[in-house]
Amino acid sequence: MGIFFFLSPFSIFASDVEMADVMRSNGKIYVVIGVLSIIFLGILIFLMLIERRLKALEKATDAE
Repeated sequence: MGIFFFLSPFSIFASDVEMADVMRSNGKIYVVIGVLSIIFLGILIFLMLIERRLKALEKATDAE
């Protein structure tokens, strides 16, 4: 019951979003999705690289 009250305001706004309809009709929504996907993948790769470096530092400090 609580989840219904939480999600109900979002469903009201989702039906009246004119900008999304315009972007979808122009095909620009795919550009937005593509850019967001690239940003998300970039952040994910960055975090994975940081994790590798951190593991190497942890191994180096454990060896000492």
